[in-house]
Amino acid sequence: MRHRKMHLGVFVLGTGNHIAGWRMEGAYDSFQSLTVIQHIARIAERGFFDLFFLGDTLSAGPNDHPSFTARFEPLTMLGALAATTSHIGLGATASTSFNEPFNVARLFASLDHLSSGRAAWNAVTSSNPRAAPNFGRDLPEHDDRYRVAEEFVDVVMGLWDCWDEGAIIANRETGQYIDPAKMKQLNHIGKYFQVRGPLNIGRCPQGRPIILQAGASETGLDLAARTADVVFSVVQDFEEAKQAYSALKDRMPRFGRHPDEIAILPGVMPILGRTRQDAWATLDKLQSFITHTNAASLLSARLGLDVSGFPLDEKVPDLPLPNTSHGFARAMLSKARREGMTWRDLHNLTGAARGHWVIAGTKEDIADTLQAWFEGGAADGFNILPAWFPGAFDGFVDEVVPELQRRGLFRKHYTATTLRGHLGLDMPKNRFF
Repeated sequence: MRHRKMHLGVFVLGTGNHIAGWRMEGAYDSFQSLTVIQHIARIAERGFFDLFFLGDTLSAGPNDHPSFTARFEPLTMLGALAATTSHIGLGATASTSFNEPFNVARLFASLDHLSSGRAAWNAVTSSNPRAAPNFGRDLPEHDDRYRVAEEFVDVVMGLWDCWDEGAIIANRETGQYIDPAKMKQLNHIGKYFQVRGPLNIGRCPQGRPIILQAGASETGLDLAARTADVVFSVVQDFEEAKQAYSALKDRMPRFGRHPDEIAILPGVMPILGRTRQDAWATLDKLQSFITHTNAASLLSARLGLDVSGFPLDEKVPDLPLPNTSHGFARAMLSKARREGMTWRDLHNLTGAARGHWVIAGTKEDIADTLQAWFEGGAADGFNILPAWFPGAFDGFVDEVVPELQRRGLFRKHYTATTLRGHLGLDMPKNRFF
């Protein structure tokens, strides 16, 4: 049996994942600098990370997270990084609610070619109602968004399969450039999309780019079980994470897939210190920068309701899951019930890591926790959310990664050149050839 290794991704926000991380000494304060992004990517490759990941937002407000308000378009940024990185996977979000399948398929196929097989698409439905007016439409209901997403993902994957290996002949003697037997039209006619195809780009180096997803609702889990290669999860509790891990893996045989074909990566913000007291002092400093104005903006988006007027020291009541993101809302509301949290507590939790899990301690403490989750059936690895860049990420790569390597939990060098190779996945079968 193959010895199992952790997978590690880094969630990149130039100003840091903490809402006020940019205020730390030496921290970057921009997400609009190629130099900053290139430096973060170099750190990630130094740590032999699987994936460099960029989310996306389609609206902006003065009280939003700084890197949500002012940022580069992710695919453009990753196209530039493809030329200055050599091994790390390059993943980005593209919404199924505000794009067209042909464009998304073409963009990520291009990135896969430019990076020699390192592209990954995070297929999201978009849950922020403030984005919809930027596209002249209303935000559909949750289940409707997922019905569109299911067809959207199928069309994109079908377009990637419209080319077979070796379709481009370029025979100078005969003058034949394309083998027509190795290229076909998709001719998709569905409820939401009609797409003829094929793409005007050849078969991807990975066969198909890696599919990332983060859906936590029933419809989202079904889509992930059927199509995803990597799933980002939102967690706050080990037992809940373990149950969610099993629930997704157990769905996969229904779609003819083996559980090892998906890597589940919980998001985690590690706060590192020489001692536990140092780590908690750093977290306290970060938390002191939070204002309830900017935290309320993030929390409102996560819960799908305006929380700005709620008394801060009032306990969080039982609330239904919103029409927005089920994953964040479920994890945060469950933690609030479990720990009797107030709205002030929930503001602080959201400001720290946008609703993701935060752990603080020494390199041994952090490695112990990650190992326990990895070996305890709650994770296949982790999506690391450094509170600020570059310092917090340097610390993780230079101290925690060697500790994981010493324990035999993480690679000591790259053994593949493609993201599919890092994940230990076989080349996908082409549905048409």
